[in-house]
Amino acid sequence: MSSTPRRSPWSRSAARRFAPRRPGRRLAAALALVVGAAGLLVSSPLPPAQAAPSAPSAPSAPGGALAQWIDRDTVVWKGAERTAAQLEFGDGDGGGDRGEGGERAAAGERRIRLTPGTLTPAERTAFPHLTGYPAFTVDPRDRALAPAALRGRLLAAQRTADGSRTTTGVQIPGVLDDLYGRRAQRARLGPVFDHGRPTLSVWAPTARTVALELDGRTVPMRRDDASGVWHVRGGRDWAGKSYRYLVTVWVPTAGRTVTNKVTDPYSTALTADSARSLVTDLDDPRLAPRGWGRLRKPAAVPLRRARIQELHVRDFSAEDRTSRHPGGYLAFTDDRSDGMRHLKDLAAAGTSHVHLLPVFDGATVPEKRTDQDRPDCDLASYAPDSDRQQECVGRTAARDAYNWGYDPLHYTVPEGSYASDPEGPARTVEFRRMVQGLNGAGLRTVMDVVYNHTAAAGQDPHSALDRIVPGYYQRLLDDGSVATSTCCSNTAPEHTMMGKLVVDSVVTWAKEYKVDGFRFDLMGHHPKANILAVRRALDALTPARDGVDGKAVILYGEGWNFGEAADDARFVQATQRNMARTGIATFNDRARDAVRGGGPFDADPRVQGFASGLYTDPNSSPASGSPAAQRARLLHDQDLLKVGLTGNLADYTFTDSAGRRVTGSQVDYNGAPAGYAAAPGDALAYADAHDNETLYDALAYKLPQGTDAADRARMQVLALATATLSQGPALSEAGTDLLRSKSLDRNSFDSGDWFNAVHWNCADGNGFGRGLPPAADNKDKWPYAKPLFADPALRPDCGPIRHAAAAYRDLLRIHATEPAFDLSSTAAVQSQLSFPLSGADETPGVLTMRLADLVIVFNATPQQQRQTVGDLAGRPYALHPVQAHGADRTTASASYDRTSGTFTVPARTVAVFRHR
Repeated sequence: MSSTPRRSPWSRSAARRFAPRRPGRRLAAALALVVGAAGLLVSSPLPPAQAAPSAPSAPSAPGGALAQWIDRDTVVWKGAERTAAQLEFGDGDGGGDRGEGGERAAAGERRIRLTPGTLTPAERTAFPHLTGYPAFTVDPRDRALAPAALRGRLLAAQRTADGSRTTTGVQIPGVLDDLYGRRAQRARLGPVFDHGRPTLSVWAPTARTVALELDGRTVPMRRDDASGVWHVRGGRDWAGKSYRYLVTVWVPTAGRTVTNKVTDPYSTALTADSARSLVTDLDDPRLAPRGWGRLRKPAAVPLRRARIQELHVRDFSAEDRTSRHPGGYLAFTDDRSDGMRHLKDLAAAGTSHVHLLPVFDGATVPEKRTDQDRPDCDLASYAPDSDRQQECVGRTAARDAYNWGYDPLHYTVPEGSYASDPEGPARTVEFRRMVQGLNGAGLRTVMDVVYNHTAAAGQDPHSALDRIVPGYYQRLLDDGSVATSTCCSNTAPEHTMMGKLVVDSVVTWAKEYKVDGFRFDLMGHHPKANILAVRRALDALTPARDGVDGKAVILYGEGWNFGEAADDARFVQATQRNMARTGIATFNDRARDAVRGGGPFDADPRVQGFASGLYTDPNSSPASGSPAAQRARLLHDQDLLKVGLTGNLADYTFTDSAGRRVTGSQVDYNGAPAGYAAAPGDALAYADAHDNETLYDALAYKLPQGTDAADRARMQVLALATATLSQGPALSEAGTDLLRSKSLDRNSFDSGDWFNAVHWNCADGNGFGRGLPPAADNKDKWPYAKPLFADPALRPDCGPIRHAAAAYRDLLRIHATEPAFDLSSTAAVQSQLSFPLSGADETPGVLTMRLADLVIVFNATPQQQRQTVGDLAGRPYALHPVQAHGADRTTASASYDRTSGTFTVPARTVAVFRHR
């Protein structure tokens, strides 16, 4: 199967700092080409043993497609003259390709006349990126020809002023939505059961014919001309049988009619390696594990109170010797494993959700364990700074069991490689048991969903959508090529039926699998309207009717603004700024960068920040600048952190480090407003996630060499505290509290278990020193990395690991038990939260925050610090009892002098004081 390269979308203020992954692909499946009566017959993926080269994943139409038929009345044609033109169409068979000069080569073609026109206001609103191009009006006498024209070869043609003839392909998503979208949007697609009898339906409005290949035989399907949906009803004996659709359709990128054998985009179950869909009713009692119908979930928390652990299924248990089901869904049912014990401890302290990296069906990993390769080297025998480990892991990466999974093939079926048996619906049962296991541990479940791209497009065997309705589900650029700004073949959720698929899929996961939340990958590539439609559909789910409370399902995502959709070029995007006031959170990169230092694409990874020693504990990097420059940058980072601690509120007012009265939106973040949230819950705080180096690895680069293991652990906790003790939701990467390292790998999407596994038992170390990180994404950092592997302080023993984990749990307990962390509005935050020492005289490296009855001091310096808040003199404060009696005895030594209002906090410590 193909591997989808995973990019690292750590946004800066705009696309200028976004660097998608390289476009290389690996494939372990093939095109089987058989000449058929209708043209080219393209089968589903072959078994892995029959691998062959892939077709291109993001093709463009031959000659381009500069014309766009946006609705039944209007065509827009980039580069055309504003004179009469026409659409030419026919079946395309029998030599209907264009000649070299663009002349018409097929007798019997029909035409739709076009006259120069203008876009209506509604069209300008719907297609803002097309407003500058020539528009043409469809002759009213020819409008009835549109349905026929869309089911064959289609060109736009014009005779230019010099008498020459020019032609181009035609993009058709807009007119398909206009003709079919309203009715198709109400259709129930995929397998739908009624009293045990299934109806199979697929939307294929441009297809000549669609038939069902059911268990080796062909069954005709009927077309509903109003919706473009093909359907067939079967008997009870169809249940459990495998099927594909035989879609005979004109494919512009192939230049001919093709019969594609395609799995169902609305599949509910699959055979191994996604070769066939299965006629499966998810309500079948045989697919419900014991207790599923009466599952009791942990109490729901508002999104603004959520504390989330981000976790990959294989990372969780692949190297956990105490797990009976390593690397699979069922590992979450192993109550006594080290991993589950740790998750239970986190849940008891205040973690509310586990966010699972993609667990839908992907196009990358061989699902049968017998087909999965393993490194054939003794990896543990190599030196900590050797390049042999990454070389060995790389040799099997294309065929091993590991990938992050951002390579969607079927959006609404669990990934088979995590199941004990990928053949059939066992993966459904085991996924549900995983949800039960997490809920039983006190944790709600979040899914990472990736509707912004597909693993492939065009005639690639891993292109399910584009082989059914060519040119519709993918977002096309002005020339007709598939946009790839996400890393891969972008989808177009602004189109009615792609938007419907997103909503239908999320609702299925929530209702049928009882998933409690969704994190949208590259959410800024979705229209805001699409994400709000998801929210409305979830809100409509009720326990009485659907078995779940949809209003308790949380939503958040990556609101980065880049690519062809940037700056609302095509629609109002679901970006950071636009999602304010929606109750749907976006990741806050502002505070993340301030606490870590620098950015994910720095040439020198040693650039420091608030929690990595900037100015107060400088390293030797020349990139840090002069002491004066470091001091200025540190104070600005502190302003970014102040805004972050409020929930990244745009309108929160405070005194910045220069002594000016400013709002959150007036603080600069690389040319953009730092604050963008309208209320706590609009922005999600985090110090690390799966993309780029773990927090520990970032600090390994940034803290001065010579920093001992205990102090590194303290800075790790301090960095985590800036997110954990903020208003609004917060997320951390699983294992970060255990000082988790990926041996400095900044993009471990395909680095195998060796670099990715979480080590729950501190005796196994934290993952640092497992060799130089894979060269593909890290070789330019090897000169910085290699000396670090010789530093024993970076390979901590159990002491610092246990300290960090216990101190982090103390922070979670404080957050969970103090109502002041549940402020719901900007007004409430403004009245309850302040930074009393902020201003021109504030201490570099120290933040003091007053929050209702609490005072929190973040001391990132290597010295003890005294912070005097004169207004509090005479008031009784004491260290919070959780910390006073906690595992960290250094923090327990923090003190308060009532007479002067002075808080004394040890070096590299966050201390929480409470009014007595």
